[in-house]
Amino acid sequence: MADALTEQDLLALEAQYCSHGDTVHYQNPPKIFSRCEGSYMYDESGQAFLDLQMWYSAVSFGYANPRLNDAMKRQLDTLPQVTSQYLHKEKIELAAALAQNVERTFGMKGRVHFNVGGSQAVEDSLKLVRNASNGKSLMFAFEGGYHGRTLGASAITSSYRYRRRYGHFGDRAQFVPFPYCFRCPYGKKQEDCGLYCVDQFERLFDSEYYGVWDTKAGEAEYAAFYVEAIQGTGGYVIPPAGYFEKLKQVLDARKILLIDDEIQMGFYRAGRFWSIENFNVKPDVIVFGKAITNGLNPLAGIWAREELINPEVFPPGSTHSTFSSNPLGTAVALETVRMLEAKDYHSMTMEKGAYFLAGLKDLKQRHAIVGDVDGLGLALRIEICAAEDSFTPDKAMVDKMCDMAMSGTLEARGRFYGLILDIGGYHKNVITLAPSLEISYDEIDLALELLECLFTRCTKV
Repeated sequence: MADALTEQDLLALEAQYCSHGDTVHYQNPPKIFSRCEGSYMYDESGQAFLDLQMWYSAVSFGYANPRLNDAMKRQLDTLPQVTSQYLHKEKIELAAALAQNVERTFGMKGRVHFNVGGSQAVEDSLKLVRNASNGKSLMFAFEGGYHGRTLGASAITSSYRYRRRYGHFGDRAQFVPFPYCFRCPYGKKQEDCGLYCVDQFERLFDSEYYGVWDTKAGEAEYAAFYVEAIQGTGGYVIPPAGYFEKLKQVLDARKILLIDDEIQMGFYRAGRFWSIENFNVKPDVIVFGKAITNGLNPLAGIWAREELINPEVFPPGSTHSTFSSNPLGTAVALETVRMLEAKDYHSMTMEKGAYFLAGLKDLKQRHAIVGDVDGLGLALRIEICAAEDSFTPDKAMVDKMCDMAMSGTLEARGRFYGLILDIGGYHKNVITLAPSLEISYDEIDLALELLECLFTRCTKV
């Protein structure tokens, strides 16, 4: 019976029986897809949609990646299920591979702890931090930061709209301006500001009367600073050189932990295994998820320094989730890590990203609505602004673009395509591009042609 249902039948059932609270209906009607492969999604009619956001960077290695799909199938036929109370080799090998990677990269010993989704891993990291800091519950986080939608993760996510339905958050983070140089909150220019934004953060510790520091005890009220090295939902904002080094000095001097959220940017999205490697600092905790299973069976987790997570200080049962180290997820993740070690993803991602960014800069020269383009690896941003000044955010134009892109009527190379985009930024005017790391140069060229078509069509009077 289900096979006989038309798209209209399915949409009618969805409208009646599906909560809108667990998804987002930005378009009316919402799109239904039938299959996926590589960089493309396809609807029931076979219309191809080039995906430039890859499930919020969860499918970094292409849809239906044969190597990772095969790993899932092998595990499904051997040990598809086992309670997290017991061990299986894939979990152990994966934890060892990740911990050894961090040790090689940062020179620090630590351990890996698993959960299912990114928000749950953030929750576990909050428990770890509170435990390590004698129960301190207050955190710093960035304006524009996004760490998830569970209650704890929402408390350190800057967007009030994610919290407003659920009452008061007594342990809400203190939000600090991110170094968003295109829209500097202090009105400075990057070339001569001297990282003024870090100086303003450090000012909080000058006196006890700024509310975060006891000058007599030499102790901060805050346990940790949660960061995304490159802001994800905040619009793929990339900090200037030297920013994180200077910030880390301030934190280390006050014994405040640096928690690195790599859920969107980890696993070579920004050209390095961990995006924070680009900024010459060592985190105390790393939170990861999304792309580690390429969007297959969900898995997330945390790496933490040995002093914070060893069994003497964080014993069995400190956190628990039924599906935390599920064998399907750990098997695919282990294969992902092996794949990343076998191929030069650093060079590949940086070279493709530079090529794509050069094309975006060329688009910027021809379209006044493009106020800013930037990128690191294959984390790229296009900030859409009013044509009159190339600075004022133009959310209405971006909404128009998204509708046009999903119509499947963009023309290139003698055929029609759809274009899957994601929107972020403080004013929801930034197109954030997270294409497959396996995207071909021909597909990058096609993406640029489709963006050209989109910008031209949407700016016609």
